[in-house]
Amino acid sequence: MHYQDVINYWFSKENKKHWFNSTPEIDAEIKEKFEGLWQSAAAGKLDAWQETAEGALALIIVLDQFPLNMFRGEVKSFQTEQQAIEVTLKAIDNGFDKGLSEEKLSFLLMSLMHSEKLEEQDLSVKLFKAHNLTDNLNFAEHHRNLIKEFGRFPHRNAILGREDTPEEADYLVSKRAFTG
Repeated sequence: MHYQDVINYWFSKENKKHWFNSTPEIDAEIKEKFEGLWQSAAAGKLDAWQETAEGALALIIVLDQFPLNMFRGEVKSFQTEQQAIEVTLKAIDNGFDKGLSEEKLSFLLMSLMHSEKLEEQDLSVKLFKAHNLTDNLNFAEHHRNLIKEFGRFPHRNAILGREDTPEEADYLVSKRAFTG
């Protein structure tokens, strides 16, 4: 499979409507089509994709977005998150954040929003602001604020087998709780 196949799939008109509103059928479709590719990416076999902006973007989607669909509710959904962040950081160092459309740039940067490290969250907010990606900036700030407040994402605790603190337990049953 070529990285362009990932780009074509993820940014297709049909798939866009499922980005933040997936279904069990879409999750299964992504798993069927891309689990083998994800395994190759996790093993470092697709690292050459990082040489171009769209290749890096495709690799980030494979490492960051696809596992959230393929392994929804499982520890495995976060297994390659840090790899995706490393690809994002390298892409930024290479200036790949300068030539992509807003839509593609948002996904290039989104792995930073998924980090439980405050410095990566701060960078996420800074880059979403710098690129004037206002649609995603509110989400980036919300993610960062959760890390500032709790040091981690409370909604991941059950999946990762972590104990909720009393503050996290209160948050998780509140109206402001983030569940995605």
